[in-house]
Amino acid sequence: MLLRGILLAVQALQLAGALDLPAGSCAFEESTCGFDSVFAFLPWILNEEGHYIYVDTSFAKQGEKAVLLSSDLQAEEWSCLRLVYQITTSSRSSSDPSQLNLYVRFEDESFDRLLWSAKEPSDSWLIASLDLQNSSKKFKILIEGVLGQGNTASIALFEIKMTTGYCIECDFEENHLCGFVNRWNPNVNWFVGGGTTRNSHSILPQDHTFRNEMGHYMYVDSVYVKHFQEVAQLISPMTTAPMSGCLSFYYQLQQGNDNVFSLYTRDATGLYEEIWKTTSPGNPSWNLAEVEFSAPYPMEVIFEVAFNGPKGGYVALDDISFSPVHCQNQTELPFSALEASCNFEEDLCKFYQDKDGPGWTRVKVKPNMYRAGDHTSGLGYYMLANTKFTSQPGYIGRLYGPSLPGNLQYCLRFYYAIYGFLKMSDTLAVYIFEENHVVQEKVWSVLESPRGVWMQAEISFKKPMPTKVVFMSLCKSFWDCGLVALDDITMELGSCWSPEKLSPTPGECNFEQDECAFTQEKRNRSSWHRRRGETPTSYTGPKGDHTTGVGYYMYIEASHMAYGQKAHLLSGPLRGVTGKHCLTFFYHMYGAGTGLLSVYLKKEGDSEEFLLWRRRGEQSISWLRALIEYSCEKQHLIIFEAIRGVSIRSDIAIDDVKFQAGPCAEMEDITQQSSGYSEDLNEIEY
Repeated sequence: MLLRGILLAVQALQLAGALDLPAGSCAFEESTCGFDSVFAFLPWILNEEGHYIYVDTSFAKQGEKAVLLSSDLQAEEWSCLRLVYQITTSSRSSSDPSQLNLYVRFEDESFDRLLWSAKEPSDSWLIASLDLQNSSKKFKILIEGVLGQGNTASIALFEIKMTTGYCIECDFEENHLCGFVNRWNPNVNWFVGGGTTRNSHSILPQDHTFRNEMGHYMYVDSVYVKHFQEVAQLISPMTTAPMSGCLSFYYQLQQGNDNVFSLYTRDATGLYEEIWKTTSPGNPSWNLAEVEFSAPYPMEVIFEVAFNGPKGGYVALDDISFSPVHCQNQTELPFSALEASCNFEEDLCKFYQDKDGPGWTRVKVKPNMYRAGDHTSGLGYYMLANTKFTSQPGYIGRLYGPSLPGNLQYCLRFYYAIYGFLKMSDTLAVYIFEENHVVQEKVWSVLESPRGVWMQAEISFKKPMPTKVVFMSLCKSFWDCGLVALDDITMELGSCWSPEKLSPTPGECNFEQDECAFTQEKRNRSSWHRRRGETPTSYTGPKGDHTTGVGYYMYIEASHMAYGQKAHLLSGPLRGVTGKHCLTFFYHMYGAGTGLLSVYLKKEGDSEEFLLWRRRGEQSISWLRALIEYSCEKQHLIIFEAIRGVSIRSDIAIDDVKFQAGPCAEMEDITQQSSGYSEDLNEIEY
């Protein structure tokens, strides 16, 4: 059960003006402030004495959930959502812990976006700080508590507060300190100064916010330092949305020569970077510091003080703020990773190649039974190198990407396919070219992979100087030279393996971990199956999945079914909203006896199913993309129906299903294509 000992701390945490909290906020003193329990789930209980709401195993079972939904909200300016919570359990080693999830539900989307999740138990309350980017869309906050193992498992919410501004901003006037935390050190730590606090041996200043003794700030004092280079760290909440601009704060130093005050960033992988350091003691009063700050991916800001001894004086900190406008005398535009991405549908984007030799060629292959199309849609453009007819022994083709600014973490992803070649090693390699030093470093190369299958590769890198990515194809001998295909190059800021990227994107399913929210009415040999690699029957089915080439997809195994037998794959419930939905997915229909693949919409409460899209018979040896644009204002399901054809060579597969709000952005471009064939698309209203 919840510990009553934390209530005094909670009371201090809640503001005196709790009854006048901004929209989207609640201190749970006498009511839930417009937050309502969703009827279909367990109710959140308001504690009789106020201060929090909770759900626990005294009235619920393991696995049951309670859902709290806010009223309509709007964040036309950047906002910070703070959640004060506690998860308790009887066993710290529980294999199935309780979990608290926070979602954002936009008015025009049929699914909820997971913004944050926690399952670590604690002995006291914790605070989560979440950035909400400004948007004109209305939305709701949905908080889901899922009970885990244990007779005393519980989840409590003490306060929700949504305020205008950034989560890394703080004046330290509130007891929760805006989510900033001190990294504990036995000898030196950051403390709250001002107010009624008088526990320092140093003569500390008035705060900067109110410029009086009752205002608050943070300080660290050297009086207890026992070793050389003792370090105190004050760590901000992790940013949860990309931001770039000017970070400013006020500080004071006493005896600055005996201490070093620095500012670092730290990403989710633990990588530190120093972005500011004091160069002189400064004025005896508050000094303003302005620092260029860019957080294209989640980062913490760390204020660090290193003391050389017990006479290092103190450092005080107050009024941290952020502006999306660059600091003074800063005119450089922020870098967009999209500049280094390309699917080659229109042109080479900002990629270019050596002038010597035939190099890489932008090609397009009409979908057929013998040659795979591109990765983007199955019928678009991609880059091709090392053709047997143009290559010479020792042939090298280089494709250069645009210049990338230095000192940023990058994630490069691309798709490649290899045809021919007796020896596949080094037929395609990726180099990082440092422009200032004319140095090339090989960071990836092909070792061995299935031939004729689009495979995904991903590379994380960070260099101090400006760089370019170079794709190099190599044909070592005329007698061993095949084809190298390249498509869908994407560049993102951040590491490819950052923890924050592990959660699935809402509305999407690539079947890599499981079947997501998809279900089946029955499961047997004639159902949809999740599989990786080739299907058992020759001359039908894909050689690999669409997502990575070595991942999972859903398919029907025709050899287990009778002619005309059906298999149904049902999506989870989708909310009805005004406006259009866009459903995209990839399908594979290869085999002489291929049957029928259909997509239906079924409204809640209706027995009838509405046909949205259908394809019959053999289509291509490639994965092809389907686009379906539809409207439905009532809760509904999407059903994928596969029907077995006349022979066992009629396996049908789907992969990379994606639901999006609004019309399909690609539809207009596709309908304007003047080629002899066009991509599969449908537009239907219900």
